[in-house]
Parts: sequence; structure tokens; C-alpha cells
Amino acid sequence: MTQPLLTPPSDLAALSRTERYVAPGSAGGVAAERTPQPVPAAAKPSSFARFRSLLRLPSLILAIAVLATVIAWAVAPSIFTPYDAINGALLDRLQPPSPAHPFGTDNLGRDTLARFIHGSQTTLLASGLAVVIALGTGALLGLLAGYLRGFVDEAIMRFMDVILAIPALLLSLTIITGLGFGTLNIAIAVGLASTAAFARIMRSQVLSVATAGYIEAAKLSGARWPSIIFRQVLPAAITPVLALAAIEFGAAVLAISALSFLGFGAPPPQPEWGALISEGRDYLQAAWWLTTLPGLVIVAVVLSTARISRWLQERGDRS
Repeated sequence: MTQPLLTPPSDLAALSRTERYVAPGSAGGVAAERTPQPVPAAAKPSSFARFRSLLRLPSLILAIAVLATVIAWAVAPSIFTPYDAINGALLDRLQPPSPAHPFGTDNLGRDTLARFIHGSQTTLLASGLAVVIALGTGALLGLLAGYLRGFVDEAIMRFMDVILAIPALLLSLTIITGLGFGTLNIAIAVGLASTAAFARIMRSQVLSVATAGYIEAAKLSGARWPSIIFRQVLPAAITPVLALAAIEFGAAVLAISALSFLGFGAPPPQPEWGALISEGRDYLQAAWWLTTLPGLVIVAVVLSTARISRWLQERGDRS
């Protein structure tokens, strides 16, 4: 009696370690066994390989270098300039850029680069605070809207539509009018005005992962919805939100500089990026460097954040 080619279900455990097949060219279909070859696992790229891949993106390296430089200015400004940001020498007033003063001097003889370096602390801290406010508030509202849906989703997203219908700068000015002048109030106003973008993208990400198998398994296991949101849904939906946070940081720098240019920021003589450009506009024909050079640095910072945001988004898409 010949051995059947199909093994019964009781032999499934044995087949997990061996493979049963019909030997080619054998009479009567003699069955034989062989041990399956292990499938090699995909090797994870080493740190050196990731570093080499990063070197192939010179624009990204330049963007990181620009942001690292301005962050270092904000952390330890006295290391990068020996000049005082508040007091100057009237004999050195309105000097053009030179090795001693790379950004020239202003109408009071103060080094413009020193004032810009010291002002980076105020501007970057305010921009970071604005992004934290927008990210925290918007991500939380987007999580609730995307997971709970129904009336909660409709109420939150209609409110976000109202915020998006108002220009961000106008909304920030309205909030500042209620809160008062100052860098901290500017940061709060810019952060609240940017909430809608984070809420919308977080909601879209939550809707895409809320029906995943592991989310349904967590529901069936009896997990509560706050635990599912913050332990299951949030980690899967956070990558595009972080990419948006990077580009919103550049937008916050631009918005805070604009509001400071209009006079809503720190009072003089406290240095601030937008205030420096505002002070130099009265001397634009005689001292072009007072507005042009700080403005170019602000543009470089905004473009760098946009480049890093694009890289984060590409990494999120690949993963």
C-alpha cells in the first residue's frame, strides 16, 4: 500500500520542522523529507551606514548646521561674540560689515551680529513655546476627534475650520490684543493660531489607524479608550505630526519676527530678530546691512526647518 501524498492534520506539527515532498524521478511517488533552509532576516542598517546615507544629502546637512548654529547662539551667546548687545560706542556708529563687525554696527555703535546672537535666545524660545502649545493642543483635539467621532468630531473640526478661515497673523493680533504685549504673549498667540493644522493632520492619521487589527484587538481585550488612544493610536500617528512641527517651527520664527517687527514683542533695547529689522529700516539707504543681513539669516532658518521637515516626512513614508 502506497503512502498518501497528503499528510493528515495530525502531522502538521512535524511539517513545521520538515517538508514532505515527492522525490523527482522516483517510481510510485516515494515521499522524502528535507529540512527547510532558514530565510535570512533583513539586516538592520548600522549607525555608520545611516551616517553615510546622511552624507549623500548635502542640503539636509546644511539645514542641520544652520539650525545647530542658531540654537548654539541661543544657548551660549557670549561664546560667539565679545560685544555687548545693549551698550555700544557712538564713535563706531553705522560702520559697514568688516572682520571686526561682520554684520556692521547700528546707529548707536552696537554690533549688529552681537545683538542678533543675543536676540536668538528670545526668538527661538518663543518659537519653541509656540510650537509646543500648537502641538499639544492640536494633537489632543485631533486624537479625540478622530477616535471618538460623532458629535465630538463635528464640534472640534467645525471649530478648527473657523480658526483656519481667519488669517493666522490676524488671529495672533487679536489674541495679543486681549493678552497684552510681550514675547510670552506673542508665543501663546502664535501657538493658538497654529492649532488647527495639527488637529487636522492628527485626525486624519487617527482615522487611518483606528481600524487596524491591533486596535480592534485592544478593544476586544477590554482596554479603556484613553489607554488605546495614548498607547496604541498616538505612537502610530505621531510621525507626520512631528514633520509638521518642524515646518511650523520655521513658520513660528517668521510669525514672531513679524509681530516683533510691528512692535508687539520685547520693549527696546532688548534685542529680538524682528525688532532689529524694524530698527534698521530708518537707515535702509545709508546702512543696508542693518536689515538685509539679519533678514537673510531668518530666511535661512525658515528654509532649514522646511528641509528637515521634508526629510522627516520622507522617513515616515518609508517606514
